[in-house]
Amino acid sequence: MLKAVILIGGPQKGTRFRPLSFEVPKPLFPVAGVPMLQHHIEACAKVPNMKEILLIGFYQPNEELTRFLFNAQQEFKISIRYLQEYAALGTGGGIYHFRDQIVSGSPEAFFVLNADVCSAFPLAEMLSFQKEHGEPNSFVILGTTANRKQSMNYGCIVENEETNEVLHYVEKPSTFVSDIINCGIYLFKPDIFQHIGAGPGPAEAIRLEQDIFTALAGQGKLYVYKTLSFWSQIKSAGSAIYASRLYLNQYHTTHPERLASNKEGRPKISGNVYIHPTANIDPTAMLGPNVSIGTGVTIGAGVRVRESIILHGATLQDHCCVLNSIVGWDSTIGKWARVEGTPSDPNPNDPFAKIDSETLFREGKLTPSITILGCNVTIPSEVIILNSIVLPHKDLNRSFKNQIIL
Repeated sequence: MLKAVILIGGPQKGTRFRPLSFEVPKPLFPVAGVPMLQHHIEACAKVPNMKEILLIGFYQPNEELTRFLFNAQQEFKISIRYLQEYAALGTGGGIYHFRDQIVSGSPEAFFVLNADVCSAFPLAEMLSFQKEHGEPNSFVILGTTANRKQSMNYGCIVENEETNEVLHYVEKPSTFVSDIINCGIYLFKPDIFQHIGAGPGPAEAIRLEQDIFTALAGQGKLYVYKTLSFWSQIKSAGSAIYASRLYLNQYHTTHPERLASNKEGRPKISGNVYIHPTANIDPTAMLGPNVSIGTGVTIGAGVRVRESIILHGATLQDHCCVLNSIVGWDSTIGKWARVEGTPSDPNPNDPFAKIDSETLFREGKLTPSITILGCNVTIPSEVIILNSIVLPHKDLNRSFKNQIIL
């Protein structure tokens, strides 16, 4: 049998995801209409002989997380449990601390997935690859190709091109090492715990990437499976819109029922759009491409929404325009208002470009990026908000550009 472990981190992390992470744990933020974690769980549940999915992190259990786990268990008919760390234990320390839970029932192997990645999750392919390569107790890293400059922002893998063995591993090198990068998705045999326990320093502080993979490289134990499918990190709030675009496009093959279509008496749809059934949208609105509309959203006449995520309970009044933005829970955008951000997409002319997880500030100035409205934000009629971050519970009465509005 098989198991899966999803590392969800905790509240100290994810500062680049604010203000959205103020209202909901980052792993539960909706991407393409469903919580970020659900994409991981769906992929794991499809793997034959998958018996249990464990979430490891240091979020305090709360009603929202408990409800999500209950609903996911009901939908996917698989055991899903949350194991709370007593502190931030690191990627290796977390699974080592709960190793007895992971190896309970004697699984032949288990997946480890970071929650903040967006992927097609080729888990079955990784299993087949593991059986065809290396020793019986070898381990597999999912890898992909980045351009030379961006590769230095990730874990870099030097492989034997004939066998795919990892010969050298460096986490975020200062100079170019390889254009093959670590995707944060792994396939381990239980034997991995011998290597974690033998690692440097106390086991609870072990990091898989820096401490374990670096040591295992070149020993015939670690292999890389390179995927040609889509992959991206979800570090900043802006990257959530790009991840939503990737998942919406995948829905054509995995969940066509989640994609809206043009029908008489319904809003105009352009490209890939997800609309929750509880949303109330005027038929003269135009949505898309790459739009996700959450529960209970109200959209008025003549509204234009493109490349955006509209969250639970938001209201977009008549003839407003929302582009490259995230509109927070229960926020209101007035008539004829304009909310617009600057997309931070990868270079379309570079097939190996990845999205840059920009910091909020560069040289003392707010980095132009998507516009984010926190929860319960009110944008009055005819106001323009460009490249700004508006924290929760704000009522604005004038236009802003390149601002954080506290």
